[in-house]
Amino acid sequence: MEKKKLVLVGNGMAGVRAIEEVLNVSKEKFEITIFGSEPHPNYNRILLSKVLQGDTKVIDITLNDWDWYKENNIQLYTGETVIKIDSEKKVVITDSGRTEPYDELILATGSLPFILPIPGADKKGVTAFRDIKDTDEMLAASKRYKKAAVIGGGLLGLEAARGLLNLGMDVSVIHLAPYLMERQLDPTAGKLLQTELEKQGMKFLLEKQTQEIFGDDRVEGLRFNDGTELEADLVVMAVGIKPNIGLAKESGLSVNRGIIVNDYLQTDVPHIYAVGECAEHNGIAYGLVAPLYEQGKVLAKAICGVETKPYQGSVLSTQLKVSGVEVFSAGDFTEGDDKKAIKVFDEQDGIYKKVVLRGNQIVGAVLFGDSSDGNRLFSMIQKQADIAETAKVSILQPIGEEAGGSLVASMTDDEIICGCNGVSKGAIVQAIQQQGCCSVDEIKACTSASRSCGGCKPLVAEVLQHTLGSEFDVNAQKEAICGCTTLSRDEVVEEIRAKGLTHTREVMNVLGWSTEEGCSKCRPALNYYLGMVNPTKYDDEKESRLVNERMHANIQKDGTYSVVPAMYGGVTNSKDLRKIADVVDKYEIPLVKLTGGQRIDLFGVKKEDLPKVWEDLDMPSGYAYGKSLRTVKTCVGEQFCRFGTQDSMALGIAIEKKFQGLQTPHKVKMAVSACPRSCAESGFKDIGFIGIDGGWEIYVGGNGGTHVRGGDLLYKVKTNEEVMEITGAYLQYYRETANYLERTSAWIERVGLAHVQSILDDKEKRKELNARMEETLSIFKDPWKTIIKDDKKKKELFENVVMS
Repeated sequence: MEKKKLVLVGNGMAGVRAIEEVLNVSKEKFEITIFGSEPHPNYNRILLSKVLQGDTKVIDITLNDWDWYKENNIQLYTGETVIKIDSEKKVVITDSGRTEPYDELILATGSLPFILPIPGADKKGVTAFRDIKDTDEMLAASKRYKKAAVIGGGLLGLEAARGLLNLGMDVSVIHLAPYLMERQLDPTAGKLLQTELEKQGMKFLLEKQTQEIFGDDRVEGLRFNDGTELEADLVVMAVGIKPNIGLAKESGLSVNRGIIVNDYLQTDVPHIYAVGECAEHNGIAYGLVAPLYEQGKVLAKAICGVETKPYQGSVLSTQLKVSGVEVFSAGDFTEGDDKKAIKVFDEQDGIYKKVVLRGNQIVGAVLFGDSSDGNRLFSMIQKQADIAETAKVSILQPIGEEAGGSLVASMTDDEIICGCNGVSKGAIVQAIQQQGCCSVDEIKACTSASRSCGGCKPLVAEVLQHTLGSEFDVNAQKEAICGCTTLSRDEVVEEIRAKGLTHTREVMNVLGWSTEEGCSKCRPALNYYLGMVNPTKYDDEKESRLVNERMHANIQKDGTYSVVPAMYGGVTNSKDLRKIADVVDKYEIPLVKLTGGQRIDLFGVKKEDLPKVWEDLDMPSGYAYGKSLRTVKTCVGEQFCRFGTQDSMALGIAIEKKFQGLQTPHKVKMAVSACPRSCAESGFKDIGFIGIDGGWEIYVGGNGGTHVRGGDLLYKVKTNEEVMEITGAYLQYYRETANYLERTSAWIERVGLAHVQSILDDKEKRKELNARMEETLSIFKDPWKTIIKDDKKKKELFENVVMS
């Protein structure tokens, strides 16, 4: 059967995606021709901001290279614009005089940047931010000029501003509204965003209307309606877009704001379709990629004559692609009338979350500072989930890794992982299990997940890890610290040292993270590595810590917390026991339990009661929640035991007091036994000490958890001073060389006992390790007492306002 001729006008993301969907339905139905005005193959316009920010190159954002067109027998004409459609003769005519016949025609002419109709808008140095040409102009200007003004504080404007800031320019953002991204954010989130971007170096002039752009041949500055002026030698207009309907209008198609289409993306002229930013469906012209891809799927089936569900519009979601900022919004997030909001505002950690409900249905959400729940909430909005049986505030409580479980494990197969491309968890799992995909790149090639903005790469990696289990690391060529980067732990630490990086967002930006916000795996890891490299100068980022470490208590499944005060060496007294008993009665704590580390655990403490419980206890934190030294277990020793050869309690207390609060890659447990009977179970601890005649044996790498491992004998020493010296050096070497969340048992097997001994045998290295350890220990402050004395922290952490 002779193939029909399919012509696509527009070589952008929406049009080419529609062609990809056509090829998925039938490779034999059409002879395809594509016209593109730009001289490039299809590229990812979304990632132009990353090119401008210096995170990637133009070649890296190509979606379909020249070979793809050849492989699919597509005739591509670049740098050629269709200027006329003759729907009677069914031909299109280009600006080069070419006439191309069609049986079916798709218009994907996209949109045009809106240029303010003000004096001076045509001067040199004034540009939009829409395509590769605009990006190249901005990159060139940054090499000669220093003052940039971005008109427009929306999504695109802020991405442009961040890019120009990276290029070393002095950047001011001019915005007509009183807060940023007013179409995607509410005032609270907009102001938080402004504060964060100001920290990065951006300047803002809000509620300013530009009257004219002045200068001779080239722009020299802006003049506003209030008479004030701003110097600028580069002006970027990012005030919006308008559908490119010129061709359709001149060719007699019905247009409004966009080209009017029905539920199958058909125009009112037979055999002509429209898709993407140029199309208007039910009065809406969409400017985000996810709806355009949804349209492409429906169009492809309709044009191929395959039965399909009609396109019924899209729920929109937005993520800002600016380094170091987590912003997400979706649906109808404006409360009022029949819509009510639930809000959580954690000013301490810079986190704001809001969901908007209509009855028992979530219709919108805004997240700032932590967008990890974005996909989950967006899925609930899309599915119109009924939450009548759900405790409303629990919708905004952390789930997944921070609450002790896996985020992807809790997701159903139909939940969306990649919002841009509409790829579900189930589709990714199917690609892994049936097509053998074992890397993010292979998943991208197979399903298109992470192909557009790239924000879902960490989640795709988590699905891979969850599905493949132990095989995930086997298939990885290099063990990156997470799915956001290809860099290993050693490479990241080396770059932190070499480049003098000082905070997590700077690391992600400078080292080219694939997602600006990172993930729940790399954020706490980077926070630890930065603190390890610069203990006295680094300001610990609480927002990068897991929930237990932020709250200095262990969260339980019912939302309450457990409190474990320190009992050095497992030794207590009647005074402390009375205080504990009084606290239990006063706060009606339902469970008191002795731990395996010889301490008392108070279960069921309400979040708001935590500071008061700590204050009434008047005891140090036992660090039962931290990636740190937890406890030093002891036997009664020579003071009371007839077999004891050493004073185990005294040594255990000394060790615990010296290293209390020490931040480590994973939790560390120790034990001191006064004789080889090892009643404190010293042979199965991260570090264990066993008393012998005339000294101590030091065992390392033990683990009594799910992977039981007996400790290896590291040294025999004679004095308590030697014990302290060896322990300090060993712990510091573990801190400096282990991967974050790598227990000492796994670390010692990886690096080798002999290697560790060779390091500690070198007295100079041992001295240096202990010197760095002492520097780290010098900054210790008990977190409970710190919070008790800080009314602001108490209010921010434990008195969050939640409204419904």
